[in-house]
Amino acid sequence: MNQDIIVVNARQNNLKNISLRIPKHQLTVFTGVSGSGKSSLVFETLATEANRQLYSSFSAYIRNKLPHHEKPEFESVQNLTTTIIVDQKPIQGNSRSTVGTMTDIHPMLRLLYSRYASPSIGLSNAFSFNDPTGMCSTCQGLGTTTTINYDRLLNKEKNLADGGIQFTPLTNSSWQFNIYLNSSYIDKNKKLKDYSEEEMNYLLYGNKDIEEHVVVSDTGKVKYEALIPRLERLFIKKDLNSSNKSVKEAVESITSSSPCTHCDGTRLNDLARSAKINDLSITDLSSMELSELVPTLREMKNIDIIPSIIEPIERIVHIGLGYLSLDRATPSLSGGEGQRLKMIRYLGSSLTDMTYVFDEPSIGLHPRDVHRLNEMLLSLRDMGNTVLVVEHDPDVIKIADHIIDMGPFAGRHGGEVTFTGTYQELLDGDTLTGRALNQEITFKEQTRIPTEFFPIKNASTHNLKGIDVAIPKGILTAVTGVAGSGKSSLIAGEFLAHYPEAIVVNQKPIGRSSRATITTYTGIFDDIRDLFAKENKVNKSLFSFNSKGACPKCKGTGEIKMDMAFMDPVTVICESCGGQRYNEESLSFEFRQKKITDILSMTVEESIDFFEGFSFHKKLLTLMEVGLGYISLGQPLSTLSGGELQRIKLATQLDKTGAIYILDEPTTGLHKSDIEKLVAIFNRLVDLGNTVIIIEHNTDMMKLSDWLIDIGPEAGRHGGELIYSGIPKQILNEPNSLTGLALK
Repeated sequence: MNQDIIVVNARQNNLKNISLRIPKHQLTVFTGVSGSGKSSLVFETLATEANRQLYSSFSAYIRNKLPHHEKPEFESVQNLTTTIIVDQKPIQGNSRSTVGTMTDIHPMLRLLYSRYASPSIGLSNAFSFNDPTGMCSTCQGLGTTTTINYDRLLNKEKNLADGGIQFTPLTNSSWQFNIYLNSSYIDKNKKLKDYSEEEMNYLLYGNKDIEEHVVVSDTGKVKYEALIPRLERLFIKKDLNSSNKSVKEAVESITSSSPCTHCDGTRLNDLARSAKINDLSITDLSSMELSELVPTLREMKNIDIIPSIIEPIERIVHIGLGYLSLDRATPSLSGGEGQRLKMIRYLGSSLTDMTYVFDEPSIGLHPRDVHRLNEMLLSLRDMGNTVLVVEHDPDVIKIADHIIDMGPFAGRHGGEVTFTGTYQELLDGDTLTGRALNQEITFKEQTRIPTEFFPIKNASTHNLKGIDVAIPKGILTAVTGVAGSGKSSLIAGEFLAHYPEAIVVNQKPIGRSSRATITTYTGIFDDIRDLFAKENKVNKSLFSFNSKGACPKCKGTGEIKMDMAFMDPVTVICESCGGQRYNEESLSFEFRQKKITDILSMTVEESIDFFEGFSFHKKLLTLMEVGLGYISLGQPLSTLSGGELQRIKLATQLDKTGAIYILDEPTTGLHKSDIEKLVAIFNRLVDLGNTVIIIEHNTDMMKLSDWLIDIGPEAGRHGGELIYSGIPKQILNEPNSLTGLALK
């Protein structure tokens, strides 16, 4: 049996016709700077092609219900096996999804209580908050109740015609809003504050004695439905996690949510909560931290299914997520937490000869816990599987059987295989990754000493234990501690509540539409279009491929995607515009002897000289400063890596003075060689009079900060304490700090 995956002439995205062999049944780590081509090779070529070939073996009926993958660009790929992708994408759980339901531990608890609880109340569905038999009737099993804030919903100083209802998803829909504007019982021109009690009741709640049909358009009438019932039916009682961002924000602006007072947020009805084992209800177990749940379950003697419940919980605890509880809602999990929970599913699997693909699984892990991740990766390999990992963490790279380094740099300057071999061979080689791994970052010698602080008193959000913390003003501070220790609770919770003016650059993804580019996101494209419009005395919309400038055949995408029904889709370059996205009229105009397409093909670095002296030149310099000079102005955001996207977001916020910046793990997706460049950016911000606070696990970033605040000592209820606050080097003398131990 051939023991290598063979790739011949891969050219997806920036890959430059690379050919290589990847050993099967080994742990292979892919390294290289952000944007070097790691994800293009591992995810968009190998994983995509494996899934495409797997799906093609199914019947046409089944294939039509599965994702359609276009064939990646390569000459050949041989010896693939079934591939499972474990990525950083947030778990797509709705408001009814919890850690217990996604890991299938909660169904086992329900079975336990249906068999052994007293009093006996019936089958396992009687303990399900997603079943009418078990759910709380007040909150419908959601654990929270949502109430409408009438002061936010209505502006009583206005009439209906001029914006009296402040809910855009309703008012922007003409026919839905016409129900109220055209009602015979509502005066659309009277200010709401002048409505009689009867009129206001009819607007908000209707009248059961009146059945009105209202003309809403030229084509017909609809039955009148009062405002509050309509909002509840269409928006409030729907799962907001499945709504688009604008609708979600609009609903949140007029409502407030709080734990259900009937079930105390447990989601279950009185009957389900009355059944107990060892005087504990199923909700008692679900609310425990998983590290506490294991010994509690062991106390339930002579019950045959207890070992089956404990086994997956112990795996979750072992990977460093023991601070979670089964009732934790999955939408609240970070990308790293979600990825590690996905990983748990496969450790108990009997399947072998699979290929597992991981995207930076160390993200969100404290250095103390990386060894647990490594054990899991090696365990998957030892079960007879091929494990492919895209990673920057030296401790993960170190355990690899085989390393493939991509580069030498990013974007068009990358896309090549610069090294293949063992970890020791990488250290001995002359690649950017090898040199970075050999470089030892030392503690900052000249740290800034703070003279002023932002005081936080009695911080008690989540697991914080009423701590007092003084966060330095005007310097670079790193907030550290194991995952779940309370870092985010302190900064994103307590600090932001006291100082809401702070600028937050978090890990939430930015839009990655194929129509969005680095220039559209930063606003530079508007400035460039203005220049073209002014130079040629035409409308600026002619220079947008999303508007009048778009090629009429491909609608500005530059390509034609052909849906082949039951076959995989095929994308071809648009023959009309040659992939340039624009129509002939738009391409007839120039600015400084350059067409708009010439501008979009420039890299950020090239455009800096071309646009010197213009108002948006500073934005281009900022993109260069965060290390994105190699990206072309017209490159779609959908083709960029996670690290590149986060740096674009950071670049849009670097022009402030006297501000507070909060950054959540800014080293995510960054190569070790780029850490000092990022620190230089933070130092520049501080020198401009800003305060920079980073929540971080990267030890190099900790060493290069001015101040450390360590929260711990452990996670969950065993954390939430202030362990250390001071200059970074002195944390080595703190015996209770796991961060100090990791920095030694």
